[in-house]
Amino acid sequence: MENFASSVATMLVALVFVLALAWLGLRVLKRLQVGRLAPQAVDAPRFVRALPVGARERVVVMHYRGEEWVLGVTAGGISLLARDPLQKPAAGPSA
Repeated sequence: MENFASSVATMLVALVFVLALAWLGLRVLKRLQVGRLAPQAVDAPRFVRALPVGARERVVVMHYRGEEWVLGVTAGGISLLARDPLQKPAAGPSA
């Protein structure tokens, strides 16, 4: 019985070690990924809103590289409807 108990204890210690190592590895990978994706996030297209105009058709507004893109999306494809520079919010009245 002593041999069985020591085997189970050894197995549990090894399991805890492997789980801790996996957790640490995932944390390191997550930090590396966040650092790698941060510069690209500025250039990434950002979804603003979508307006359904039919059963499978919609008009989608996206922001990309300082411009607002209006896209027509259908089952057969995507068409650029308009592309304008983003307007900066107007400054409110100052007191």
